[in-house]
This record gives sequence, structure tokens and C-alpha cells, in this order.
Amino acid sequence: MVALSSKDSEARDLLELTEARYKKASTIFCSQFDVGGWHQKIGEATLADAICDRIVHDSYRIVIGGEDSMTAVFSLRQ
Repeated sequence: MVALSSKDSEARDLLELTEARYKKASTIFCSQFDVGGWHQKIGEATLADAICDRIVHDSYRIVIGGEDSMTAVFSLRQ
């Protein structure tokens, strides 16, 4: 039996979720990281490839840029 790290376990959960919903239902992913950095954040290369294949293809990307954080933009600082 192979013990999975929590990161591997989370990646497998994400793969299971994306696989179940792929081409069947809409899913919204929000990330503060660029798509190019997702492989490194997910970890295991095979899982990362499978997850990104299902998320990136046939998707719409909305990139919000700017120098100010949302906290500064909406004056949420105390």
C-alpha cells in the first residue's frame, strides 16, 4: 500500500471532481496563480496534466489585473 501525501490526495480529489463534471456541467475555478504555474502547485506531473487538460481546454478565462489589491480598491482596510 502506498501512502499518499495530503497534496497528492487533494490532487486526486480535484481530478475526480473535474473528471465527473467534464463536458457535463459548468465549473468555476478561481485562482491567484497563472495557469502556467498550476502544474507546479498541483505537484505530481501525471495528475497535473490530467487536471489541467480538463480545466484549461474549452474554458473561458477572465484575468483581473492591476497593481491594487481588492482590499485597496474597495477600501476594506481598517
